Amino acid sequence: MAWVYLLLAGLLEIVWATAMKLSDGFSRPGASAVTLVASMGSFVLLALAMRSLPLGTAYTVWTGIGAIGAFVAGMFFLGESATAIRVVAAILILTGIVLMKSTSAG
Repeated sequence: MAWVYLLLAGLLEIVWATAMKLSDGFSRPGASAVTLVASMGSFVLLALAMRSLPLGTAYTVWTGIGAIGAFVAGMFFLGESATAIRVVAAILILTGIVLMKSTSAG
């Protein structure tokens, strides 16, 4: 169940990071509210995952999901560039997530 919590926490991290960008410095109430609620949910789920997963694994996977997800959301929803070097960097992050998952108990 810890990995499910961690996956959900990572997905909520994508939501709050994207909403934060859309909040325009917290000047848009709707996006600001989504940012706050999603970030709280993400932290709670991360804490639940950390009950049985090692800190380094949980935090690395959580931030990796958020980083890759925010990168993809930026490209597809916000028109951010997808240069070759940015895509390679995202692939390296994804590789790290897979390696952390494959070498961790829980």
